[in-house]
Amino acid sequence: MTDITDNTELTPLFARPGESAPRDLFSLGDEEMLPETAYQLVHDEAMLDGNARLNLATFVGTFMDEHADKLYSEAFDKNMIDKDEYRATAAIEDRCWKILAKLWHAPSPEDTIGTSTIGSSEACMLGGLAFKRRWQLARRAAGKSTDRPNLVMTSAVQVCWEKFANYFDIEPRYVPITEDHKTLCGHALAKYVDENTIGVVAVMGVTYTGMYEPVEEIAKALDAIEKATGFDVPIHIDAASGGFITPFLQPELNWDFKIERVHSINVSGHKYGLVYPGLGWVVWREAQYLPDDLIFKVSYLGGEMPTFALNFSRPGAQVLLQYYNFLRLGRVGFTQVQQASHDVARHLATSIGAMEPFELWNDAQDIPVFAWRLKKGHSKNWDLFDLSNQLRERGWLVPAYPMPDDLSDVIVQRIVVRNGFSMSLADRFLDQFTEAVTFLDSLDGPVPHEHRVTATFHH
Repeated sequence: MTDITDNTELTPLFARPGESAPRDLFSLGDEEMLPETAYQLVHDEAMLDGNARLNLATFVGTFMDEHADKLYSEAFDKNMIDKDEYRATAAIEDRCWKILAKLWHAPSPEDTIGTSTIGSSEACMLGGLAFKRRWQLARRAAGKSTDRPNLVMTSAVQVCWEKFANYFDIEPRYVPITEDHKTLCGHALAKYVDENTIGVVAVMGVTYTGMYEPVEEIAKALDAIEKATGFDVPIHIDAASGGFITPFLQPELNWDFKIERVHSINVSGHKYGLVYPGLGWVVWREAQYLPDDLIFKVSYLGGEMPTFALNFSRPGAQVLLQYYNFLRLGRVGFTQVQQASHDVARHLATSIGAMEPFELWNDAQDIPVFAWRLKKGHSKNWDLFDLSNQLRERGWLVPAYPMPDDLSDVIVQRIVVRNGFSMSLADRFLDQFTEAVTFLDSLDGPVPHEHRVTATFHH
């Protein structure tokens, strides 16, 4: 009698070796496996992931159209660093950051410099490194110490800036947000700036709340500091989210290279740039603001080429997808897409803000993001962590977390609206949100907290 387990081509998929019996997940198997079987194993495990369209926690894009998907499938083998082999892709990368330079009002777009990155974290670090190196060069030229550089930013800054300070020996100086000053706004900035300050970070779309920091006010405060002390401190704009929103929805806002003190700006292509994960951009006001000694030239890929990103090999497909979006949407299309997300966010904010248990921290006036907190005294039986868990049980991911530093006793919940989250889907969310709140309000006693899922941010 034939042993059918040896005839894997004929054996039904879920009866084959690898499918029909458990295996060690953390050791390399001795034998090969049919590609169909290996695919099914990975596919089935990945099915357990959450539904990205119902994830209202992440800023990262989860939707592109079928033409973008086709382009992605044709280009996922391209290595962005190999500009000799992929010259057309390199030329497109060059066009993309120059488009951004013009979008952000660089005074001389032909004299700017920029690059794609894996994401905004890498882009932020490049902006910070340029600050540090320029500060070091100036201090050495003046015969002064370079031992204690510091960087000033909001306490609600994204964790990548904490990483930058840690990795590159920078003292982070966090300006606490308060009930009266919900963002870094220039208030009391002189207490944090000194001769060792390499720069100030202003955030266009704070991670905790989605709020813009008033760059113009920050610049005016730094102007006053320079007049009083002589400290000439530049600004880097972390526009990971806002860099693709403000030019289309708030074009009157003065925040970008129109402000002379702004040296560099980063943005995430994979957030409101509407590209799949793995793409960021950083652009400098002028090439002089990126020191030459941070640019390396390599020749071992077939031709001499400059590189100044932290990562070497990185995907080129997302760069092509960004250019596809620029071509496909133009100003009118980007405005329509971002306005649709903004309208949904405002609808959700208005609806949740009108509910008795909640008060809004902000109302999605800036990027399509808003946060709220539970009114004091509303209930002793549940809090926002409990509401987050109730929503998770219904398939929605809506994080609850403490605010930073001086406001760490304030717990908020936040929603991020992205392309692909329609008004209809938002109404279905509100139905289930209301259902979850009604359930929690009906409880006779406190919700057990042993299995609570909590979220925290670090700065």
